[in-house]
Amino acid sequence: MHPILTTLLRAAVVVVLAVGLFGQVVVIPTTAADESELFPPYAPYAVPYAALAVLGVACVQVALVAVWRLLGMARHGALFAPRAFRWVDVVIVSSVAATVLATGVAAHLLLAEIPSPDGGMGVESALAAAVTAAGAGASFAMVTVIMRSLLRKATELQQEMAEVI
Repeated sequence: MHPILTTLLRAAVVVVLAVGLFGQVVVIPTTAADESELFPPYAPYAVPYAALAVLGVACVQVALVAVWRLLGMARHGALFAPRAFRWVDVVIVSSVAATVLATGVAAHLLLAEIPSPDGGMGVESALAAAVTAAGAGASFAMVTVIMRSLLRKATELQQEMAEVI
């Protein structure tokens, strides 16, 4: 892989990690507190949902760290090594974990009696966002599993070629 491309991708990973950390520390808690203040019936849900949101962002951050490691391996031409599978597995597990979190939130929003201010669409919008996140996470996990199998085949082919040569 071209060194400039890996450097740009690593810079993007750093930016996304920083934005995620800012979201975990500032945006999510502040939003939860503001919503509880504006609409007191949301108060019992603020801390659990904020915690789940922080965990969801953490899952993305774990996957980004694994991508960082894979970019380093690609830069050094070592992507077709057995240790690459560990990092791909980390991406898969973190995306499955985020999907499970989003599915749990969607199920709770669907089944719980959560009041909505002024008969608004707040809960329905949150449900749509959770279902979308769960679908996107499941799709990403499946694509990553397929890419892992392709990496395995490419690694086996490279090993066979090395034996022939």
